[in-house]
Amino acid sequence: MDVTEDVLSANEAFYDAFVAGDMQAMSAVWAAQTPITCLHPGWAPVAGREAVLESWRGIVESPQRPIIECHQPSVGIHGEMAIVLCYESLGGGFLFATNIFVQEDGAWRMIHHHAGGPVAPPKLR
Repeated sequence: MDVTEDVLSANEAFYDAFVAGDMQAMSAVWAAQTPITCLHPGWAPVAGREAVLESWRGIVESPQRPIIECHQPSVGIHGEMAIVLCYESLGGGFLFATNIFVQEDGAWRMIHHHAGGPVAPPKLR
């Protein structure tokens, strides 16, 4: 696998954990040594591993959690940091997301997620 594919795989693991409602997998996606932050739509910023994971626990363990899909991810590699820009479809609408990853212990781990919108739907292929 090349670096871009590795980052896309890490990004996909994030969305897979969300869809599966799997907090263990969600925890594994996020960095453990690097400070992390998250900005959920309509929320104040969340900072710190414990607070970020607790925010996700409330979302992914909810029986009403939305079905979400990632569309058209694009990757920018910046040394040991990578930025993924993508559309998220959920509840019939679209958001735009930024997911930032760093190399930690030989794997790409998320340090920031920011989803906002709504935005116009992408041109789906």
